Amino acid sequence: MSRHEIDEYLDDLDEPKRTTLRQLRDTIISVIPDAEECISYRMPAFRVQGKVIAGFAAFTNHLSYLPHSASVFAELETEVAAYPHTKGALRFPVDEPLPRALVVQLLDVRLRQALGTGLEQRAP
Repeated sequence: MSRHEIDEYLDDLDEPKRTTLRQLRDTIISVIPDAEECISYRMPAFRVQGKVIAGFAAFTNHLSYLPHSASVFAELETEVAAYPHTKGALRFPVDEPLPRALVVQLLDVRLRQALGTGLEQRAP
């Protein structure tokens, strides 16, 4: 059901927000294919072993990547320096997807925090 809800969330967005967030969704799923798509705090999210590890949202003038942890960005200060962010959200333009390499780093940090193992230790 949640995959369908995320489809609906994305379908309701105007372009280029829809395409940009679809690309982020595809990137997350390609990096963590066993992630369960879900809705968390009324926003699209991804869960691994019961832990929410990433999410995203669309706003009027920007998009946000949500790590579902207040300490992910602190571990990647240099990597996220180019993006406005708070402890809980990384903002990016509606027409510029986050680089895949950055998404991989964000997911790796969050997986290590939530599950004790990063991407390298996960089975393919």
